[in-house]
Amino acid sequence: MPETLTVATRGGKLAIAQTQILIAALKRVVPDLQIEMKKITTSGDRDRRTALWKLQTTGFFTSQVEDALLARRADLAVHSLKDLPTRPRDGLTIAAVCERQFPEDCLIAAEPVTCLEQLKPSAKIGTSSPRRIAQLRHLRPDLQPTDIRGNVTTRIKKLEHGRYDAIILARAGLERLGLTDRISFCFDPRQFLPAAAQGALALQARADNTPTIRIAAAIDDPNSRAAACAERQVLAAMQCGCHAPAGVFARIDGDDITIDAFISDLEAKEFIRRKITGPVSQARSLAQKLAHELLNAAGPKIRQNLQL
Repeated sequence: MPETLTVATRGGKLAIAQTQILIAALKRVVPDLQIEMKKITTSGDRDRRTALWKLQTTGFFTSQVEDALLARRADLAVHSLKDLPTRPRDGLTIAAVCERQFPEDCLIAAEPVTCLEQLKPSAKIGTSSPRRIAQLRHLRPDLQPTDIRGNVTTRIKKLEHGRYDAIILARAGLERLGLTDRISFCFDPRQFLPAAAQGALALQARADNTPTIRIAAAIDDPNSRAAACAERQVLAAMQCGCHAPAGVFARIDGDDITIDAFISDLEAKEFIRRKITGPVSQARSLAQKLAHELLNAAGPKIRQNLQL
């Protein structure tokens, strides 16, 4: 066992909070373990103006953290699993997926509301996610999705300054930052589908670092890994770009897994949704089958948008 582990992470408040959660989990199973945190600034942290869906690169929030692993400046890296490209970097492996909590999106509104229907006509909704934009337009075509960038607290301040009527964020981030009192309501993830692996935290390691992988594996949650990986496999099988208008949510009940997914054009004029259920042991093949069903039903406009 190494005397001290160095854990790489992005330097924002949420990334640090998430890293502290996993460090605490590791210390619960290996109490004598010494762990140091190494903060990394990523491209996504430097560029807070470009709309996320306009970015042409993958790993916008993860590649520099992975570089630190490969350069042996760190032993482990903490990621929001939804940010990791579905095609893994050579030489790296996901050593653990911790127990997943709060996969759903939530809405923070300037005025009290308890559901999407209560938002005023033509309300301006802050989001840069094509996935969220497509679902909003599918459910409420009158709403006006509007680009927004910045960290969680920055986005909330922009809402308070009157630039938006509401904003949509991942619930997990608000929970981990202690900001749940700001939530107006949470979407049902079976209806308003989240990003693949949203809410899941991953520990990444070098594939040849067996001692560290064994330590990380002690906090791996098999069901969370199975569900998150099934969601990521749907996107991988469709060869989606990292900001495509597509969403997916998998849930496990006993020995079975159910996967819901959708793909759409940006205007939600063609919105296709499918669901599949089967044994957890066949999660990968079920995800691939679901992806093929979606692609077979999609027209050329959707196929073009999947490469965003």
